[in-house]
Amino acid sequence: MAVDEQNELPEATPREAELQRQLDGIQSQVTELNRARVEVTENRELSSEVQSLKEKLDKHSKQLEHSAENLSLLESENLTLRDENQALNMARYIVELEQVEERMYMWPHPLLSTNIRDHLYVQKKLMGFTKECKGYMTL
Repeated sequence: MAVDEQNELPEATPREAELQRQLDGIQSQVTELNRARVEVTENRELSSEVQSLKEKLDKHSKQLEHSAENLSLLESENLTLRDENQALNMARYIVELEQVEERMYMWPHPLLSTNIRDHLYVQKKLMGFTKECKGYMTL
């Protein structure tokens, strides 16, 4: 029994028990402080990353705004060019119609022609010009 008595730990005194509780509390606090330190470090990294993302977002927002302004200018220019193109096409159409009319007046009138071949020739020419004019009517 003497061996058993030596292996048994003596019972802690109230003072030792109190010190052990305080030590356990301090160790718990140290563990919490270490966790908090890790979180703060991670939060700093996240904060830095968030700041970087905000800067990128601002940059892209400015680029988007600039692109929208450019798009608006290009659309306006496109409308102006389209209107000018339509005006030019109409002017060209009118000039070509006037030229067709001039050619028609230069030819002999089919009713005044005594030769049937002249009459058929004039009809063919008139039909060709009519087809030409129809092409411009679709503008």
